[in-house]
Amino acid sequence: MRKNDKKRDNQIRLGLTAVCEHALNAYPGFAWITHIVDYDLYPKSLQIVCIYDTETQLRQCSQNGDKAALLDLIKRTLAKDGIEFKNINQHVSFDTETACEQQHKGNWALRLNERKYIASLH
Repeated sequence: MRKNDKKRDNQIRLGLTAVCEHALNAYPGFAWITHIVDYDLYPKSLQIVCIYDTETQLRQCSQNGDKAALLDLIKRTLAKDGIEFKNINQHVSFDTETACEQQHKGNWALRLNERKYIASLH
């Protein structure tokens, strides 16, 4: 990883940590957040994944407006460091602990690696 890539990755990580700390208190069922990026294809390749505990909690997030609020929080937080999105919906996805457990036996590294591959196709 190049020096600039490390600096940018650190900015993303710090921004998403701030988002996570807020989201843990604000959005029921929110568990954690992570990102996947290929810096050779940055910024197009940046994918942020918001993880909820269960499918039910994720559906409620969408229904009660928390999803839109979380997307806005991510967008505003990362924009402070000059990381901006034309369409935030193309860079943020949502997943659940239960889905990972059912489909990948809880192996998040495998699950996220598959997401990285899928995201690179778009």
